[in-house]
Amino acid sequence: MKMPVALVWLLAFTNLLLIRGESNDAICKDRFKLDPRPHSVSILEFGAVGNGEYLNTVAFQNAIFYLKSFADKGGAQLYVPPGKWLTGSFNLTSHLTLFLEKGATILASPDPSHWDIVSSLPSYGRGKRYRSLINGDNLLDVVITGDNGTFDGQGAPWWEWFESGALNYSRPHIIELVSSKNILISNLTFLNAPSVNIHPVYCSHVHIRKVLIKTTIDSPYVLGVVPDSSDNVCIEDSTINVGHDTISLKSGWDQYGINYNRPTTNVHLRNLSLKSPTGAGISFGSEMSGGISDVTVELLTIQSSLVGVAFRTTRGRGGYIRNITISGVILSRVDTAIVADGHTGSHADDKYDRDALPVVSRITMKNFTGDGIGLAGKFTGIGESPFTSICLSDIHLQTSSEAWVCSNVSGFSDDVTPEPCQELMSSPSSCFPGGGDTAARYYYSW
Repeated sequence: MKMPVALVWLLAFTNLLLIRGESNDAICKDRFKLDPRPHSVSILEFGAVGNGEYLNTVAFQNAIFYLKSFADKGGAQLYVPPGKWLTGSFNLTSHLTLFLEKGATILASPDPSHWDIVSSLPSYGRGKRYRSLINGDNLLDVVITGDNGTFDGQGAPWWEWFESGALNYSRPHIIELVSSKNILISNLTFLNAPSVNIHPVYCSHVHIRKVLIKTTIDSPYVLGVVPDSSDNVCIEDSTINVGHDTISLKSGWDQYGINYNRPTTNVHLRNLSLKSPTGAGISFGSEMSGGISDVTVELLTIQSSLVGVAFRTTRGRGGYIRNITISGVILSRVDTAIVADGHTGSHADDKYDRDALPVVSRITMKNFTGDGIGLAGKFTGIGESPFTSICLSDIHLQTSSEAWVCSNVSGFSDDVTPEPCQELMSSPSSCFPGGGDTAARYYYSW
């Protein structure tokens, strides 16, 4: 005797969490121990002046150089007291805590001459870019924290230059850590980033928690957190309100990302309040050529946004987006709740392979509620590589349009309003291997 579809779905989803969710949950549970560093110095000891006008780049660089000597002695802390500390870009070192006291603001210089020009990342491959404000390369054990101290990117002039086409190089980020491990960023406020606020790329074991990230609504393509070709990433207990995507998972661009072959995997996002008037609350891609997989997202509030959850890719990307579980999402005043688009994004150059088709599959979305929604969902896959196993359950959206948009997509849905398109009601076997006939088939074999 076959079980009701709803019960089969519940058992399948529960087992999916047991198989995949527990390992991702451990990413957030395995928190860093914030033991005091045995050595601590103040930026004041290096001649810094916190009046918002004096340029402190050399002071920060000298302080970090000095603290490198403590790396094999338990590490050290650089203390930033209350004040406004104007600086250009500087690098961190391993076994370091950068601590911003309450009332301390690190101000990014709005003068481009205070930012170094560096080469593109190897998984992106094109052009030069401005070095980020806070940098690290091949670091181990770095903590950037405080008593709600602030990084202010002073991005307004960068936004104007970007929109007018006056920039010769890509805009800088506030924090970019490359090929680094054991990173904690917590208890901080980020304001007015020129481009991305926090960008861990080629990193492992990154924990971001209790951060507030904000820009004004007119900040063009400013993103919150971008885990990029990184693994074992936790982002939790935070509020992000930016001009474009609040959290965007990426893994390289076209042939450069394919060749670098470093996926973003084992990611847990939870307990987040998100707002993106011109972008998405959570997005995957469109630069995903190294692959994105094994991501658990839960307990989100997404409001006043263009899109709730977005999956983006295009022909020539290669790579994959798969094994994604998203649950417990509250949407309010969102134009389109869910988007999966196989025709989004430009190319790094004309050398990309048009036959490099991305794969989007095994996406589970469950327990969504929403009011003030324009369109429930828009799913437009690629003819030669349709999106498959798109699985929807317990989704209830108050929309201004009853229609869903679907092409080149297949999957299954249960207890979803408004009723999805036929392509998403095709067969339970697309979400329950074996059709759900026996208990042994309830779990996903992903």
